[in-house]
Parts: sequence; C-alpha cells; structure tokens
Amino acid sequence: MAMHYGVIVVGGGQAGLSISYCLSRLGIDHIVFEQHQIAHSWRTKRWDSFCLVTPNWQCQLPGFPYPDDDPEGFMGRDAIVEYIERYASHFNPPIKTGVKVERVKGSEGNGFEVVTNQGTFTADQVVVATGGYHTPKIPRLAERLDPGIVQLHSAEYRNPEALPEGAVLVVGTGQSGCQIAEDLHLAGRKVHLCVGGAPRSPRRYRGKDVVEWLDQMGYYDLAIDDHPQKETVRHKTNHYVTGRGGGREIDLRHFALQGMALHGRLTNIQGTQLTFSDDLKQNLDQADAVAESIKRTIDAYIDKHNIDVPMDPPYRPVWEPEAVETGIDYRAANITSVIWCIGYGLDFSWIELPVFDGQGYPGHRRGVTTVPGLYFLGLPWLYTWGSARFSGIARDAEYLAEQVATRSGKIHPRRSQLVNEVAIGS
Repeated sequence: MAMHYGVIVVGGGQAGLSISYCLSRLGIDHIVFEQHQIAHSWRTKRWDSFCLVTPNWQCQLPGFPYPDDDPEGFMGRDAIVEYIERYASHFNPPIKTGVKVERVKGSEGNGFEVVTNQGTFTADQVVVATGGYHTPKIPRLAERLDPGIVQLHSAEYRNPEALPEGAVLVVGTGQSGCQIAEDLHLAGRKVHLCVGGAPRSPRRYRGKDVVEWLDQMGYYDLAIDDHPQKETVRHKTNHYVTGRGGGREIDLRHFALQGMALHGRLTNIQGTQLTFSDDLKQNLDQADAVAESIKRTIDAYIDKHNIDVPMDPPYRPVWEPEAVETGIDYRAANITSVIWCIGYGLDFSWIELPVFDGQGYPGHRRGVTTVPGLYFLGLPWLYTWGSARFSGIARDAEYLAEQVATRSGKIHPRRSQLVNEVAIGS
C-alpha cells in the first residue's frame, strides 16, 4: 500500500462503501480501511432470525437500489450481507480488509496521520464511517447476578437453542429487546421482559405500511434542524416494530396474554431478588400513545389530501397489568439466562482531535466537523432519520463527497452527473 492518500475512509460497512462509491464517481483518490470484512457487523452482531424493520424498497445505497423482486418484504440477516457484498462487487471499491485503525491525529505537515496495525499512513482528508454502535452496554448491576447465570448482550444472542434450558430475562424494549423477546417466546421459552420507555409503531395502517405513509409525507426527508426535537432526537430510542413474518406490529400486551411476564424497569439486584420499578403500566401506555399519535398524523394527511382509503378500527388494549409486581426471585423463577438489550455506547477514543463534546459525540454539521478535512458518516440522525440506514446514506455520502472534492480543489466535469446518478440510483 502507498503511505499517503488523498482521502482515507475508516470503516467498510454500508457507510464506508457509500462514500467510496461517491468519491470514485468524482475521481477522488482514496482508500477504505476495514478492520474485519465487508458487512462484519451484520454477519456477527445480529441473531439468526434478524430482519429489517423497514421494507426492502427503502434500501437505496448510492448507485445500487434494492435489486430483487420483493420490494415490500423485509430482508433477513443473510440477505442483508449478500446485498452489501453485491454492492461492493458492483463498483469494486479500493478497500483493504484486516486493517485496524488505532489512531487518527493531525499531521505535523498538512492533513492527518492514521496509525494502523499495518503501518502509519497520512491523508489530506479522513472520513470516519464506523457508525454509532461501538461498545455494547451492560450495566455494573450485572455483576450482582450469580456467576452461573448466562449473560449476553443483544449483539451476542443468536437463537433460543444456544441458551441453557430455563426462563430468560430480557432487559430493554427497544427494537432488539422486543424482537429477541418475541424470538424466544415463539420458541416456547418462558420470557421475563423488563419494559422501558421505548415507543412503538404501528406496522400497517389504513391500507399501507406505515413506512410508506411516512415516506409519502416527507418524514424521511426531514432534516435534523427542522425536527421538533432538534439534536436531542439523536439520543432517542427507536420505535419497536418488526419485519418478521412479512412485517407485523409488536404489541407487548399480546405477549402478556400469551404468558410472557412483563415487568417495569430493572432497578436493583440483591442476592437472588430482582427489583423492578412500578412503571409497567405507564410505559405500556406511553408506547401506545406514540403509536396512536403516528396514526393521527397519518389521518390528518389523508384528510388534507382527500385520499380515499379504508378506515381502521380504533385501538383497544387487550391486556392491563392487574397488580404491580416489584420483584421476583430469579432462582425461584428458574431464570438461567439474561440478555441485555440496552444499546451501545460511542467509542471514538482513537481519534485524537478536538471535535467531541462531553459525551464523546463528535461536533459536526451534516457530517462536516470544525477540523478541516475531517468528516463523519453513518451516525444516527447525522442529517435525517435515514442517515444510519440504507434509506438515507446516499444523500449524506453524496453531500460529503462534494465537500471532500471542494476542499481538494478537484473540479470534475461529471459532478452534476453524479448528483443525478445518486438521486436516481443508477
């Protein structure tokens, strides 16, 4: 490998590949460093039954829209890996796998010094495309559990058969927690689910998938500066729903009717006693309120545009907590496994440049930082809801490629053509 590049892209997932595609179209010299292999996180950090929660037609990598014949379906884990691999084969990016970037810092000359396990390189510009899910969160509270209890983060869970016999405690009700709880439940396992404050979404409403309605309403084009919650939306938990079985709603109340034990937030572990908050009903009601709010927004859009679609019956809760259960003995409940589904933390400690806030989040505007030539791509709500997803990465990658080209002084006659090609997914 050469020791200097115009641009070094760190990360070879969908974000890194997307910016590589756009840079290649602009004739910008660059290389992509990937520590593992293409689509590593999709291969190794998703369970066997994992599938997208958004329809396949939203998979719009730059220059490579969803290529198969099931646009309304929801790709499973292996199909997602194949999609990314096919994308890489589509344009043959300059990617080097097995290269771990250990440090990025300013160069004594111009640009940046990038230290890797394969040597030290320099670059005029650097794009950090490692996403926003780095360090699995497991609370120190977990140390209080008996060593005989199997504990996994959601990234380590694969299937019910890989767990020991017995009941399973799932902590957290974001998308991963709810979907893993369902996976275990459908396999006949006894599940205890600690319900947090995550909102839920309807799957279909008034004749369409809710994603299609929101897309038609322009929600996925909404920039973060125009969002009512502004930058705080970056730290909100995603709505839970699933693409499993062709796509369906997740209503935890139905699981309770079928025997799943629902609890409030886990607040303490003392001996073999698990203590829960008494907020179960509140959390279920809040999740329902968000789902109903989404429906009302769609109703208003339908009314405004005089769209002729059928009405859906009003939502009725099928189950209510009868009594507040604030604790159980996990040994008496035969809980032998715990799955922590409480998300990830950021880890940009390897970037030795003054761009981060007190929480380790990079300061940027649409991925452009205050350090000239340093960019971030693939973070949740970098610019829109789709920034960390297949649906919105093209817009962000094309924008940053233009910033890179402008800074490099590269004027390319096909620039306007690139904009059109990315827009239509040619």
